[in-house]
Amino acid sequence: MGADELSATLWRGRRQLDFLLFLLETQLLHLRAGHWHRLNFTASELEKVIENLRFESLARGVEATSLATEWQAPDRSTLPALVEIAPEGIWAGLLDEHRRAMVLLVENIDTAVAANISALETGPDKAGSDGDELELLAIQANIQRALTAVREASLPLLREFLGISWRDVREEPPKPSGT
Repeated sequence: MGADELSATLWRGRRQLDFLLFLLETQLLHLRAGHWHRLNFTASELEKVIENLRFESLARGVEATSLATEWQAPDRSTLPALVEIAPEGIWAGLLDEHRRAMVLLVENIDTAVAANISALETGPDKAGSDGDELELLAIQANIQRALTAVREASLPLLREFLGISWRDVREEPPKPSGT
C-alpha cells in the first residue's frame, strides 16, 4: 500500500502546484492590467495554496519514508532514488511520470515567480495614479505582502525530493520555509 499512498499524495501535490501556477499567472495578469488593488486578494490566495503545499510536503515526507522502509531504501530517499529501486511492475514508470510532471510544473512556477517579482518590484506608475496617499500606502503594503507570498513559492523541499538541483535554476535558493 505504500506506493499507492505516495502516488495519491503526489497527485494531490500536482493539483496544488497547478493551482499555484494558476494563481501566479492570475496575479501577473492583474499586475500587467494595472489592477494593483487586486493584490490583497491574489496574495491571500497565494498564501493559502502555499500553506496547503506545506501540508502536502509533510504528507509526502511521511509517505515517501514509509515506502522507502518498505522497499528497504534510506529514509530520506528522493523520488528519483525511489524510481531507481522500485520493484518490477508499474511503480517505476508511474512515480517517474509524477516526477516529470512535477518538475515541469516547478519550472513553469519558476518562470511565473520571476515575472511576478519583476512586475511587483516595478510597482504601479505613481505619476499616473489618481489615488490618494493612503491608497498608495495600502498598495505598497499589498505589494510587500504579494512579494513575500511569491518568494515563498520557491518550494525548496519539493525541489530536493524531485532531485532538482539549484544549479538547474537561474537563481540561488532562498532560506528554507518548510515547503
